[in-house]
Amino acid sequence: MILNDVLKPNLDIVFCGSAVSEASAIRQAYYAGPGNQFYPVLYKAKLIPNPIEPKNYEQLLDHNLGLTDMVKHTSGNDNVLVDDDFDIQGFKQKILKFQPKIVCFNGKKAAATFFNTKTKYINYGLQTGTIGETKLYVAPSTSGSARRFWDERFWFKLIEIFQS
Repeated sequence: MILNDVLKPNLDIVFCGSAVSEASAIRQAYYAGPGNQFYPVLYKAKLIPNPIEPKNYEQLLDHNLGLTDMVKHTSGNDNVLVDDDFDIQGFKQKILKFQPKIVCFNGKKAAATFFNTKTKYINYGLQTGTIGETKLYVAPSTSGSARRFWDERFWFKLIEIFQS
């Protein structure tokens, strides 16, 4: 396992990416790549009260937020991952076990793999379907390499979904 999950029962939101990037694997911290907007957008969207550095990612639990990935045994950008890298059943089991209120897919690739479809058929926002009682949401990838798709409005809408 590249990075351990950051999970506990009944979290408000669990963020799920495809896989840990090479930069995050080297730094041993989630969303540690240059230009990644994950922690800044959590702060701007008021999901955390103070900025967090990637090396302090476990502090997200203090705010009832968690982290996981669909790929747990390799690292890299979405374009280098293959179908066999993804552990959809393991992901579902974790979500059923810990029962967060919302899973937020950080980018369309993780969501498309989970829903067994192509990214072009995934829309940002709240999805139909759940995992148990857990709602599913897709937000634009915070990765610096996905900058052309960046739209932080969907991250701000996430807090509205959570509060409703």
